[in-house]
Amino acid sequence: MRIEFEHKQSAHCESGVTSNLLYHYGLDITESMAFGIGAGLFFGYIPFIKLNKIPLTTFRCSVGGIFKRVSKSLKISVKEKRFRNQQKAMSELDSLLEQNIPVGCQTGAFWLPYFPEAFRFHFNMHNLIVVGKEGDTYFISDPVFPDIVTCSAFNLCKARFAKGTLAPKGRTYILEHVPESPDLVIPVRKGIKAVCNAMLKAPIPIIGVKGIRYLAGKLEKWPEKLGDEMALLYLGQVVRMQEEIGTGGGGFRFMYAAFLQQAASVLEDDNYLELSERLTQIGDKWRLFAVSGARNCKKRARKRDSFPGMAQMLRECADLEEQLFKDLRDIVV
Repeated sequence: MRIEFEHKQSAHCESGVTSNLLYHYGLDITESMAFGIGAGLFFGYIPFIKLNKIPLTTFRCSVGGIFKRVSKSLKISVKEKRFRNQQKAMSELDSLLEQNIPVGCQTGAFWLPYFPEAFRFHFNMHNLIVVGKEGDTYFISDPVFPDIVTCSAFNLCKARFAKGTLAPKGRTYILEHVPESPDLVIPVRKGIKAVCNAMLKAPIPIIGVKGIRYLAGKLEKWPEKLGDEMALLYLGQVVRMQEEIGTGGGGFRFMYAAFLQQAASVLEDDNYLELSERLTQIGDKWRLFAVSGARNCKKRARKRDSFPGMAQMLRECADLEEQLFKDLRDIVV
């Protein structure tokens, strides 16, 4: 039992799952377009949510947010469920597969054995599509891998019911109706406005460009406040969330830049092309911050890689993003 499903490797799990599911039902929406319509770009440094006992740094909107916004904007009918009973959850998954329905799942990456060991840590926001089953083995279209992968029923169940922060609770989602050729103009504009509001108008200082500056202020004090070893653990978590989980800080900027290129065509406005180029340059600055962070974590830091130096890099990113999103807000109508 295996669905005929065209697997496409993507940069990020949720936007990739969204694009791949839509393509399966005849709607060719690129991953970057799904990311943009879904208002995926975001920033938050959230000290009261812990991942591996360290405050959460997020470079994208809340889990499930991209898929939900795309579905709503494009008028796609979706059925989503969570479960308390693991056996019932797996039985329903099998039933959907027997009906030739690909099933999106939220999972904990630690329990997926096809992940390289270095990437298998407790992260409960990984999305994938189950596309078949033979015996005790499931076939999975995981968008961050180049080909269809397999997973045992035991491990898939463990992944679907992983414990901890943002536990998936067996969450599944399927598409029930997809329009043939929706107009993208309004969804693109709505997605852009949502990102501008999130980055510029957050009412609390831990979100958006304020959040980037907030993290900068915390980061430069970590060695003094936490001690050198713990400061490196905190820094490593930021770099991991930026560059290893999905596409992270730099990668998400590049993906959104690609979306702005496509938005220029949809909205017939070349101003978006100039903003796309600027955002690509900002993504490069985020990557330089990640390189400095990695040097510190490997204890190969240079003088310019000091914690105050990295804090200054973050402030520069915040300044550039603040101006970019103000300019973007001004041209979207």
